[in-house]
Amino acid sequence: MARTTPHEPPQTDGRPLYWRVASLLLDELHDGSIPPGERLPGERHLARHFEVSRETVRQALEVLRRGGVVATDRRGSHATLPGGPVEEPASLTFPVGARPADPWAVDRATVAWEAPPPEHATALRLAPRRPTLVHRYRSATPDGRSLRIAVTSFSAVALAEVAELGRYRDRADGATPAQLRRAYDWMRKAGLTLHHRDSITQLGDTSAVRVTRRVHDQYARPLEITELVVDAEQDALVYEFTLPAAG
Repeated sequence: MARTTPHEPPQTDGRPLYWRVASLLLDELHDGSIPPGERLPGERHLARHFEVSRETVRQALEVLRRGGVVATDRRGSHATLPGGPVEEPASLTFPVGARPADPWAVDRATVAWEAPPPEHATALRLAPRRPTLVHRYRSATPDGRSLRIAVTSFSAVALAEVAELGRYRDRADGATPAQLRRAYDWMRKAGLTLHHRDSITQLGDTSAVRVTRRVHDQYARPLEITELVVDAEQDALVYEFTLPAAG
């Protein structure tokens, strides 16, 4: 069977196509869509995302490797851009503004394009079984003991108005790591005012609690809903966020 090559857009600025793909990918690295240290999507995903061939993607990655912003090892390519200053506060840390209390906790987060839980679909005003971006987060100790598990679903409004979130659709395969720590910053940068309401309930007679966060914008449109389950006996919830000064 003959292999097909995606149609590649014509060159209009005199630069090779792979240079322009490298520039677009560098923009995503700079805006935090792919945080430092996070593994990049595979060549096949990137080729579909930029509508180019895999060979063009390979050449673009080589440009970034030579520039020192991407490194490749046996696990694949990952971003090497330096993060922000340590003293720079993170605003409304995602998910649900809680930072781990256990310094040895290992976090894993992925995104998938799928139908959200029914209660999420209702809260986000989505039609039943309509797919959306679903973020899953798990924090566990090195021995595998789970400290917290969270599921977040985003609304059609959030994906349409927040470009950084919309970009994840093409690589939302449920396996690629995806730390959306800046999700709330991205929403605010898109001009959305965030109103969030957290409710905490105990799960039966266990030590676990469920934190449910619903976020809507200044027009009362739902943006996301997160459900976080925490073993309150083993872990503590510490909410930490920064709001900009009125100006």
